Amino acid sequence: MGVIIPAILPTSREDLDTKLAALTGIADEVQIDIVDGRFATPASWPFEGGKQDSEALPLIEHAFSRGGGVHTEMDLMVEHPDAEIGPWVQAGANRITVHAESTQRLPQLIADFKARYGHDKDFVPGLLSFGLAINASTDVSLIEPYLDACDYVQFMGIRTIGRQGEPFDRSVLTRIAAFRKAHHDIPIQVDGGVSLETAPDLLSAGVSRLIIGSALWRAPDLRTEYEKFTELTERYGLFA
Repeated sequence: MGVIIPAILPTSREDLDTKLAALTGIADEVQIDIVDGRFATPASWPFEGGKQDSEALPLIEHAFSRGGGVHTEMDLMVEHPDAEIGPWVQAGANRITVHAESTQRLPQLIADFKARYGHDKDFVPGLLSFGLAINASTDVSLIEPYLDACDYVQFMGIRTIGRQGEPFDRSVLTRIAAFRKAHHDIPIQVDGGVSLETAPDLLSAGVSRLIIGSALWRAPDLRTEYEKFTELTERYGLFA
């Protein structure tokens, strides 16, 4: 399981193809952000234009194959995640991240995921993993009843989700440190606001995986920037 995870917020399928190809030989994992324009805005592919592209899902598997065998995590920033999980798993996603605030049916969603895919926590992490994300303003008590069903937890490091390049919210550092102290064995990942400046504090607070978007894609050289982040993980150590 990687530590530095590039994040793609696709504006189109062509944009997804291009960025997956750019990661070949650099990263073996990627997070793809899916924004429906309702739970978060603006809408990303395949929801651009206000409704889901009816031709998008049959083409997803092909898009994934263009990534050269990259393990794929879907970050579902959508209003009805229970309806979206199946197609992404079928397309070949290895990790599914659901935002806890996006559904009132979280217990049923988790039960259905377990029944449909035979999923238990840590059952085959390389094949299929399930995680819950919480917003910067959400109390962790929302997800604590479900931690036994989670392979990891994702803290959002920004206040406005669904966009890359948002400012880092430093309050997440205290939240992560407290969560790490209470839950030693649960991998923590952070999405949003991760940069070469914020990464050391995040790693020191107890983060296991850094989800990085704009800091990579806006860098002069993608590979060099990725290597800089990798060096930071070696310097500040890793958590389980």
